[in-house]
Amino acid sequence: MNNVIFEQHHQFCDECLYSKNYRPATIKWYKEAIKQFLGFYDGQITNFHQITVEKIRGWFYKKRADGDWTADTLLGRYKALKAFFKWCVANGYMKTNPIELIQKPRLEQKLPKSITKQDAQIVLDYAFDMPAKYKFTRYRNRAMLAVLVYTGLRLSEMLNLKLSEVDLENRTIHVNGGKGGKDRIVPISAKLLEYLNGYLKNRSRLKKDSIHLFNSLKTNGPVTNNGIKLVVQRVRKGTGINFSPHKLRHTFATLMLEGGCDLFSLQKMLGHSDIKTTTIYLSTSVGMLQEQIGKHPLG
Repeated sequence: MNNVIFEQHHQFCDECLYSKNYRPATIKWYKEAIKQFLGFYDGQITNFHQITVEKIRGWFYKKRADGDWTADTLLGRYKALKAFFKWCVANGYMKTNPIELIQKPRLEQKLPKSITKQDAQIVLDYAFDMPAKYKFTRYRNRAMLAVLVYTGLRLSEMLNLKLSEVDLENRTIHVNGGKGGKDRIVPISAKLLEYLNGYLKNRSRLKKDSIHLFNSLKTNGPVTNNGIKLVVQRVRKGTGINFSPHKLRHTFATLMLEGGCDLFSLQKMLGHSDIKTTTIYLSTSVGMLQEQIGKHPLG
């Protein structure tokens, strides 16, 4: 399907990547959306004037009706096409953005899922205690999961951390180019400092000199996404606790609120652009809600 739409979409993606500094994951998401849209019509759409409200709506409705897409997937495709068509209008390839005539999909307001502080500690302990041929692996696995539990970093942010971005002396982590290309500083707690020191001692013992904080055992390169996935699978199986790296991020936010952290500080640590995104964790903090219900005048 080599047509003018793909050519301009490639240019759009290059501009997003190199001029607007969008994440590669976002670019991949954009490319998948346009490829699936054009593929759905199997060569029927080769020029911009053939893109109509009816065709976009037909694609959306068919995928939802067949159960191929969740509401989240629909919203993602909607946003991806809208961004591209907006660029096309600005550059004179389209007169209007057809997707603006389609109502934006609404999502169910689901609360973020987290695990309890007791389960979080079990996860960290098991990551360290589970059988491993080398001590380095045990210290590294616990440190990786601890970063997620104690800082709320996203998985991609944790995997991309460089050794130079972790300041143990001043107890801070510099997240460089987080979601939306934003940098932020996240403090290191005393317990996380202990875990990181233990890991770095073993990292140094094996003479790992990669620029990345978390290294593979077999190579001097960084831990991969598949690598952390295998660690999570082993810990889940061993503990019976259903968690994911992103659920540990939610756990961090919930526990911080229960511990008395204010919303503004939590927003900065999580890297949220809008504090409204952070406020949803108020509903998941059962301990805080129980404390507040105790203020009812009738007791």
